[in-house]
Amino acid sequence: MTLTEIKRAVDDGLTVCWCGKNYRVVRDSIGEYLIRCANNGDCVSLTWADGATLNGAESEFFVVN
Repeated sequence: MTLTEIKRAVDDGLTVCWCGKNYRVVRDSIGEYLIRCANNGDCVSLTWADGATLNGAESEFFVVN
């Protein structure tokens, strides 16, 4: 999934995961997109500091039905 596709899916209420169902992409209360670990709640930004480069390969992101 591209960055645009990921953001659109999250905004539409879909569950987007990275590398497995344990890591979910969320949007926080200030509008930042994060990858959150379901086990411990730790988060990393969806992108690098440039706001465009994903913190993972496009092929590693998927929508859970």
